[in-house]
Amino acid sequence: MYRSHVLVCGGTGCTSSGSQQIMVSLREELKKQGLDEEVSVVQTGCHGLCALGPIMIVYPDATFYAMVKEEDIPEIVEEHLLKGRPVQRLLYDETVTPSGVKSLGDTDFYKKQHRIALRNCGVINPEVIEEYIGTGGYQALGKVLTEMTPDDVIQVLLDSGLRGRGGAGFPTGLKWKLAKGNDADQKYVCCNADEGDPGAFMDRSVLEGDPHAVLEAMTIAGYAIGASQGYIYVRAEYPIAVQRLKIAIDQAREMELLGDDIFGSGFSFNIDLRLGAGAFVCGEETALMVSIEGNRGEPRPRPPFPAQKGLFGKPTILNNVETWANIPQIILNGPEWFSSMGTEKSKGTKVFALGGKIHNTGLVEVPMGTTLREIIEEIGGGIPGGKKFKAAQTGGPSGGCIPAEHFDIPIDYDNLVAIGSMMGSGGLIVMDEDDCMVDIAKFFLEFTVEESCGKCTPCRIGTKRMLEILEKITKGQATMADLDKLEELCYYIKANSACALGQTAPNPVLSTLQYFRDEYVAHIVDKTCPAGVCKALLNFYIDPEKCKGCTLCARNCPANAITGSVKNPHVIDGDKCIKCGACMEKCKFGAIYKK
Repeated sequence: MYRSHVLVCGGTGCTSSGSQQIMVSLREELKKQGLDEEVSVVQTGCHGLCALGPIMIVYPDATFYAMVKEEDIPEIVEEHLLKGRPVQRLLYDETVTPSGVKSLGDTDFYKKQHRIALRNCGVINPEVIEEYIGTGGYQALGKVLTEMTPDDVIQVLLDSGLRGRGGAGFPTGLKWKLAKGNDADQKYVCCNADEGDPGAFMDRSVLEGDPHAVLEAMTIAGYAIGASQGYIYVRAEYPIAVQRLKIAIDQAREMELLGDDIFGSGFSFNIDLRLGAGAFVCGEETALMVSIEGNRGEPRPRPPFPAQKGLFGKPTILNNVETWANIPQIILNGPEWFSSMGTEKSKGTKVFALGGKIHNTGLVEVPMGTTLREIIEEIGGGIPGGKKFKAAQTGGPSGGCIPAEHFDIPIDYDNLVAIGSMMGSGGLIVMDEDDCMVDIAKFFLEFTVEESCGKCTPCRIGTKRMLEILEKITKGQATMADLDKLEELCYYIKANSACALGQTAPNPVLSTLQYFRDEYVAHIVDKTCPAGVCKALLNFYIDPEKCKGCTLCARNCPANAITGSVKNPHVIDGDKCIKCGACMEKCKFGAIYKK
């Protein structure tokens, strides 16, 4: 029996910061101090506060150490684990109060969260099936196979109001019902783990922190629709997730929770992995299935829909990782429990990956209907440097920008669509006053152009023409006629593209045109970038009143564009300046400004 458990994050973020070596050093130091029989070191998934990694939490007192370094380990072991005195300088600052150390659940980041999909992430070792079982894992599968009919399972999902967390928000129970109603000698269950949106890491974190939840849910789905085979399509760029899925599948098979005659019920189900090569279009359900079949990932026309004719021409259901992670808890706790959370048409919780201009970069799970302001200011800790909130991008390249005027909008599927955005898989990128919205639209369109499969002309060529116009605008070379043409192209591509990638590609442009048209006009008419981002429209100047002639700017200019003698004001040659901003960054007197 251990007296203390030290949980160390083994997710991608913390691993990239050195958490694996920290665990090695921690075990060595514990053994050195004779504590290896008293203190257990547990590798977990993501705790959520990714910006503070590597993260270490000591239980039973839940002491939260942030940004731990390998050289800190001897002090933590000596002072805390041996003498019982937490190392104050390494604690997450918000947990430190005059009256002592407060619990994680009382911090701003955690207190408004409600974790269902993320319930085990940061809590259990994802590579040990017994830990998943110890938190109630596979009880839902046992209940389904021994107490419920397939129709009962589907009805529970229909009553819960669960909608797909991958973007469109289609009712999960209805999708399963349609697939069950189609007779076939073989049916399939697929998991979309091809998370490709810039700034999105929700599904990756679930797979890294709680892979068995996905396996359990997929097996339940197989029973409900009459399928015997499942596939998880996961990005090859997610090596930790892939490795933990492999371990989880092997463990589940060894314990006969996958395979033949599960729980002695006569029901058999297997799951295999298929690795994606990084094509964003394979996040579209039909393209994903084409890729699993071994062909180039291109979308198929719909109808027929996958529930009728999907993988290998057989009835197939496809849900994303977060959707699957909710299902065991819905089965165990009942549909009323789940539907009591969220809004009228968007039940339950939603996981968001917070990124961009925000203090607490990381992963959060909140009830549907939580306002954008609460997520950004209270959970996310606000915008650094006292800057003003300008917009938030949801839905990635398929979504849109939410401006400050909608800062208090309750986030759910319908509200986001109503203001020109969409939920998407859950990426939420925050922008402040220093971001150029034309440049943001160009960034997302560059991504879409690169990822278009090229099958249909509107997407293959239309998005390129849109990008060319945006590049003209950011260079100050466009006319108002170009702006009209850009908008016309947006609506044409939305109406005529073959799949959702092309149909949603214009959304970042349309939403920025809707809310930030004045920035487009400034680029075109005034030849200026109000945010000072677009290099072609920028000029750097030195204020002679503030310049001390220290020569630091000139010495750091890569283009030798700055001249001037020591202790005399310097001058920037606009023709030579490459607008890199190095001079402004180095100036200690605030003498350099851009305009």
